[in-house]
Amino acid sequence: MTKKNLIVLDIDDTLTKSEEKHTDSLLFAMNHFGITDVNTDWRTYKNASDSYIFAVNYSKTHGKDFSFDLIPEFEKVMTDRFLTFPDTPEILDAHKIIDFFIQETDYGVCFATGSILKPALLKLQQAGINMIPEVLESSNEIFTREGIVTSAMNKAKKYYGVNEFDHIISFGDALWDVTTAQNLGIHFVGVNKKNIEDFTKMNIKHHINDWSEFSLEETEKKLGIK
Repeated sequence: MTKKNLIVLDIDDTLTKSEEKHTDSLLFAMNHFGITDVNTDWRTYKNASDSYIFAVNYSKTHGKDFSFDLIPEFEKVMTDRFLTFPDTPEILDAHKIIDFFIQETDYGVCFATGSILKPALLKLQQAGINMIPEVLESSNEIFTREGIVTSAMNKAKKYYGVNEFDHIISFGDALWDVTTAQNLGIHFVGVNKKNIEDFTKMNIKHHINDWSEFSLEETEKKLGIK
């Protein structure tokens, strides 16, 4: 089916129940680099991405500039730690909704995560979610959420063979997902209960607690798409 529209998907706590072990693995990998004093209030960081958080804390700890050349070792340590946990479960019905988008609608999908790549791939694989690697962007080479989402959208244009999508809807669980969507001028739908107060303050038009509540018709209506 021709894809005229696009769904942009965050991963942690949007598609997979993975935030706690992701945070543990992130801190473990930073400890491997001698970083032990880490501010874990992620809202205080300019960019909520693994690479940026690593870079800020690396420079603060060691008093020298961060290099993206450190990412492969960081990724391996983080991935090995992530694999010590039980497999990642999905947010209810996430795999069904991805299959629905791909097989039954004119919406393509892409994945945009602040995570380092290999743990992100593991989460989707473990949760049984139909993943398209060609349209997934992570923070391995990009600090900003806007850069990550823009790259994922560009990958989707190439993958689906379109110059532009008519409508783009971003789904995420956190405040930075909302602000990123607003900065890029795309629609946003909140997922999960934990940040409902933030969603309310940001006046988002639509929110679901999990994917069992999702209706494409209702979503398009609330967003003013159809």
